[in-house]
Amino acid sequence: MSTLEALQAEVEKLSPADRSRLLEHLVEGLERDPEVESAWEAVAQARQEELKSGRVKPVLLDEALARLQARFPG
Repeated sequence: MSTLEALQAEVEKLSPADRSRLLEHLVEGLERDPEVESAWEAVAQARQEELKSGRVKPVLLDEALARLQARFPG
């Protein structure tokens, strides 16, 4: 029995909920792109610095959503 077959046999013993969580974890692992994650981290750090320095002001979620709905109706 190959390692893959052994893993499949073990997975089949899991409850449906546990199999679902395992599947989600595996799919997330496939979708990760280190370059994209690094770029988003840089954006988040830059935004945090803008807020700390006062160059930009925070906006409440309700206000931000209202602005988006006004800009993109429907």
